[in-house]
Amino acid sequence: MTDKNNNVMKNIKVEKLTFNFGSGKDQKKLEKGMILIKHITGKNPIKTITQKRIPSWGLRPGLPVGCKLTLRGKKVQDLIVRLLKAKKNQLTIKQFDNNGSVAFGIHEYIEIPEVEYEPKIGIMGFEVCITLSRPGFRIKNRKLNKAKIHKNHKISKEEAIEFMKKEFSVEVGEKK
Repeated sequence: MTDKNNNVMKNIKVEKLTFNFGSGKDQKKLEKGMILIKHITGKNPIKTITQKRIPSWGLRPGLPVGCKLTLRGKKVQDLIVRLLKAKKNQLTIKQFDNNGSVAFGIHEYIEIPEVEYEPKIGIMGFEVCITLSRPGFRIKNRKLNKAKIHKNHKISKEEAIEFMKKEFSVEVGEKK
């Protein structure tokens, strides 16, 4: 029987970093949000389009309601460190889900180190989601012969918390 710490298939890594900005039906706010995400990452986000009609909110199918950007690779680690510094390296247990993801909001983008105030954007915030994975997670996304990940191989909330503490020196508390 192998030790859990020596099993390379149990190593956790950052799969992707996702930025989300929701504006509702306000198109001027959406344009500012797109400029904001490009200002932080240097990449152009894509607009998210609503599929449902919600008359009380003034939404109809085909209306852009937000934007998003997904980043992968080695540069993501540096960006995560900067984003966590904006949160003072403190997260709550509620910000971790049961599938190995961490989501938190940045209330004001000027809190992020090395990001300067941009007058045409104003003061805005956005949401960040860090998705964690292990070797072998590809089987749930591949086109041919898709399979489910066994419950013993999934990333639990406790494992995600330990990874974030070890990799990024994050303090995890009950409430803020």
